[in-house]
Amino acid sequence: MDEQFFYKKLNNLFTSKEIFDFLSSLEVMSDTMASGALQRISEVEVDDAGLKNPGVLENEVFRALCFQFEFESSKLSNAGLLNALQALITLRIDPQSMLMASLLSESEERLGKGQLTAGNLCTLGESLLELKSPSCATLDQIMNHMQKKDIAKWSPREIVMVYKILQVTVREGKQYQNLLNRLNSVTLPAVSHLSPNFASVILNSLVVLCQTQAVALVTALCKHSVKHVPHFTDYELVNVLEAFLYFGHRDQIFTEALETHVTTSILTMHPQTVCKIMQYCCKKTILSKSIFDAVAESFISHADRLTTDQIAGYITPFGTLNYLPPSASSLFRKLETVLHTRHSHFHPHTLLNLLHSCVLIQRYPLNFLPKIFSPYFLQKLQAQPPGLNRVVTSQLTQLFLTVTLECPFYEGPKLLPKYQVKACPMPHSSCDVHLLKRVKTGLLYLLKKRIYFASEVSTPYFYAVDIEIKLDEEGLVLPVAQCEEVHKRIALCVDGQNRFCANSHNLLGEEAIKQRHLQLLGYEVVQIPFFEIESLENCRQMAEYLHKKIFPRTYG
Repeated sequence: MDEQFFYKKLNNLFTSKEIFDFLSSLEVMSDTMASGALQRISEVEVDDAGLKNPGVLENEVFRALCFQFEFESSKLSNAGLLNALQALITLRIDPQSMLMASLLSESEERLGKGQLTAGNLCTLGESLLELKSPSCATLDQIMNHMQKKDIAKWSPREIVMVYKILQVTVREGKQYQNLLNRLNSVTLPAVSHLSPNFASVILNSLVVLCQTQAVALVTALCKHSVKHVPHFTDYELVNVLEAFLYFGHRDQIFTEALETHVTTSILTMHPQTVCKIMQYCCKKTILSKSIFDAVAESFISHADRLTTDQIAGYITPFGTLNYLPPSASSLFRKLETVLHTRHSHFHPHTLLNLLHSCVLIQRYPLNFLPKIFSPYFLQKLQAQPPGLNRVVTSQLTQLFLTVTLECPFYEGPKLLPKYQVKACPMPHSSCDVHLLKRVKTGLLYLLKKRIYFASEVSTPYFYAVDIEIKLDEEGLVLPVAQCEEVHKRIALCVDGQNRFCANSHNLLGEEAIKQRHLQLLGYEVVQIPFFEIESLENCRQMAEYLHKKIFPRTYG
């Protein structure tokens, strides 16, 4: 039969039975046609979960094909040999079997003799990478032969295969940075022609290979990824998001494409992909209401199918970015139900992170706090990494402060003093030094003397105040050193961009709870956000703004 007609017919068959019936009707076929048949069987019988029907491997036609490949491997063409090897690996044939040993041995022999083309080397490399423990010596040989080929003429498939092999060989301690530099240079002009799969694989390789210096290539791949967002598989999208996080890349057009994709595909997405999207938004402080609203609805519908880590991955970013979706009441009712039935299954640190994120947005897990504050749970926290470090004890302290200040009716166990910390080390809470300096200069212009305000003041209540001003009963400003006759304390929160979600005026959860608690502790909180003062041109304008903001009754 003509090969072109054979492949056309083969590609229109969609079950292994149809394929076997078709093969049985043929009197003779070439080795490339036989290997093509094996590849088609692997395409219809293997999915992400593995081999759908193991009975396929016992079929007489299949076994006859395997017999020919096992005992006549030396007579096969390169394409027939390597395509058959690739198909059989995909079909999960035991790598230790006589069939596989014969094909692998013949492949390695031809590799050693330099008989394989660049395309053959690609197929062999891809096949070996599919094995759980590929021979690094063979991969090295493939790399050595590939380097002798003209790298400028490599196809995208060959480029991708070399990146994948480099991931394995570099893990073994091999050094190929010179080859990597050449490969990165050759890949850059080819980026616009890469498929979604190839773009994802290369980005993942650049992360694994720590190619932080390949800025131009990374940027081009990230921009190229935008148009592929709707076409990425879940696994590919996770690789792309990990690369964006690793290389610190952020692209508004990518975020918009991600929003469209999530809102249309959330119901079919793997939960791990949803978690990675939420992690990306969280780390980049991107408050995408459309993504968060879709994730909230998905959680309400599918929470019972999620693992405990996935539950935390869905919910924690809501607290971090200080956002309550329209479905908040249903969302947290569902979360409470899940926690009631599965709280004992959570890793202690995962549970603490989850409950801490809830209090940031004023959702109080009162039913679970007795467990959190119990000596048994605290011992479990201490015994498991990262133990009771500063961040963990700060979360515990903030939970304790929350129930003390915001839930005075709570009568359960309290957090023992030895687990409480005096200062808050939250990552986003540091003050913008340049902004603080401008505000202090304006205050000096307004109050005339530096003795009337203090900056970066540690309070006895866990939080630090950016600027503190004290007033007496008549509203007159007192020297900050004075402790008597203090009627009111004003806390100025000088909020730089690092305390807000990206491109937004929405405070992050850490800063929102701090300002809420300072108010409950008796401070008059005055927020000085960056977007209100960045346009002020001089000291006089700043002083006028501060006068109006801090002392509105006497302004004008």
